Amino acid sequence: MFCVAPPELETKMNITKGGLVLFSANSNSSCMELSKKIAEDVNTTIMELLIMVYACKTSCAKSIIGVIPYFPYSKQCKMRKRGSIVSKLLASMMCKAGLTHLITMDLHQKEIQGFFNIPVDNLRASPFLLQYIQEEILDYRNAVIVAKSPASAKRAQSFAERLRLGIAVIHGEAQDAESDLVDGRHSPPMVRSVAAIHPSLEIPMLIPKEKPPITVVGDVGGRIAIIVDDIIDDVDSFLAAAETLKERGAYKIFVMATHGLLSSDAPRLIEESAIDEVVVTNTIPHEVQKLQCPKIKTVDISMILSEAIRRIHNGESMSYLFRNIGLDD
Repeated sequence: MFCVAPPELETKMNITKGGLVLFSANSNSSCMELSKKIAEDVNTTIMELLIMVYACKTSCAKSIIGVIPYFPYSKQCKMRKRGSIVSKLLASMMCKAGLTHLITMDLHQKEIQGFFNIPVDNLRASPFLLQYIQEEILDYRNAVIVAKSPASAKRAQSFAERLRLGIAVIHGEAQDAESDLVDGRHSPPMVRSVAAIHPSLEIPMLIPKEKPPITVVGDVGGRIAIIVDDIIDDVDSFLAAAETLKERGAYKIFVMATHGLLSSDAPRLIEESAIDEVVVTNTIPHEVQKLQCPKIKTVDISMILSEAIRRIHNGESMSYLFRNIGLDD
């Protein structure tokens, strides 16, 4: 078993805090558990994972199970124009190295499970976030769940239905950073060639999208706004959403997500923004970011990962961990 897990999981699984740990379980030499603390460099961690998985495979391990709470490069799961699908490449590398089972949490798109030809258990962090809302946010009954874009409306709807709250959707956010003008895919500028096709023929081009001015669908005046998403990395869109909600009358703003990458200047920007609190799970270590920004709070999800490992190790059913999970969750 190969674990890339948060530090809290180490205590529950009797794993020491230093480096790599390899030990035999139940006095069975074919059942080995392998653990490695996650490194700061994700590419180094991926390479170490592949090498050690392959080492277990060539040592005739019966099963090799990867525990990766945050699946890296999960946002690159769709082809943009002529781009690459990095999630598919990473899945193929893991399967080829010898991984027989994968445990992860809140994939950016559930369809990523189809990139693997091995069983994938995509656990959910929403029960822990919902519990935090009910226990830590005073007067949460006066809250409204907000989707910062129409793409995250389904996730917001799932939270709202479970908490019996209203929902609001922000539409018309700023231009995406991956536009053609920014990433240079048309640089140098394209030169129209008449030799390639007949001069009388002209290929119709798709009309470019123009996003409308920012509007909020739903009432947030005098209420607590809870923005939900799966990943917080570049916080610019969250800051813009928070400013919009403040202008519409929301008196308190929370941001909740499963994976808190919080890269670059995210802690400083959050501290200086209108956001009152950012709640993320510990699928990714972010102790340094918490020291820089007291607004960042952590929800521990190591319990569900430990239970998933125990059930798989003992050959028990995993269905209990997926109870009450709908198609859109």
